[in-house]
Amino acid sequence: MIVKLGYVAMSVELQHASPSQTMTFAQFSKIKDREAAIRKLERIAESNLENCSRLLKHNAGNDIQFFRFSSRLIPLANHEDLLDWNYIKPLKEPLEKLADFLKEHPLRIDFHPDHFVVLNSLDKDILKNSLKTLSMHEALLKGMAINPEHRCVLHVGGGYEDKEKALEQFIHNWGFIKPGIQKMIMLENDDTTFTVKDTLYLCEKLGIPMVFDYHHHLANHEEEDWVSDWERIVTTWKHSALPIKMHISSPRSEKEFRAHADNVDPEMFMTFLNEIKGSVPEIYCMIEAKQKDAALFQLVRDLKERGGFKWLDQTNFVVE
Repeated sequence: MIVKLGYVAMSVELQHASPSQTMTFAQFSKIKDREAAIRKLERIAESNLENCSRLLKHNAGNDIQFFRFSSRLIPLANHEDLLDWNYIKPLKEPLEKLADFLKEHPLRIDFHPDHFVVLNSLDKDILKNSLKTLSMHEALLKGMAINPEHRCVLHVGGGYEDKEKALEQFIHNWGFIKPGIQKMIMLENDDTTFTVKDTLYLCEKLGIPMVFDYHHHLANHEEEDWVSDWERIVTTWKHSALPIKMHISSPRSEKEFRAHADNVDPEMFMTFLNEIKGSVPEIYCMIEAKQKDAALFQLVRDLKERGGFKWLDQTNFVVE
């Protein structure tokens, strides 16, 4: 089984390479000339994409083949007072630059849109804004010449004090979502409301790949045993062109169990890998740790010290 490690959005190793530089609407409003204010937004977005280029080069140099882009690449992209702004057009060149790099150095890219993207909301405006945000992600992916299919991880959404009803609301709202956006989506179990079984219910019913989050399961499992559901999780990927992926992070402490630690506990990760060994030919593991790429490098050092793996390059390995 090949294991490929990835990390989230930004590097702690690279200096001055934030892909999430921003501008508040209050700052935007203070600039008297609206056109000049929009140009400033575009320059910030260009700088964010330029930093993405630096991050991708950093990843290629370290054999990292899995990366999650920040969802904050374009400040104020969907603000209600900027609906006339075609933000993709001025970013055509930096997006093409990323596309060219990815063509030469293929790696798996995805997004995890912010928590305000809620597809099971009863509020039509929340649903509408969620779909606008997903459309922005689709445009970014297409601008980078990436097939948008199965590139956006979402949580199921709100429980609204009736979990069964909330799951059915997701199915109801799904019918209003255009097929292109539907195909982008993967769903993950969360740490407070929707367990593995809840998430699987939707994934199996609607044909959505499920991303298993091990840390979330430990925080919210209602006595469920994830191992007995692993085969079902794997099966949700059978129609995807991409191999299965999962999320790995460790609790900060017993008291702050849901919060992510700086690094990944190698024993916790090995417990997971030993359970699934031989069940899939390849798995991509997204590290959700505070130390970003430094956490990935630390995990690699810990695993190498432990021994017993065949390393394919600097960060990808085989569990035999």
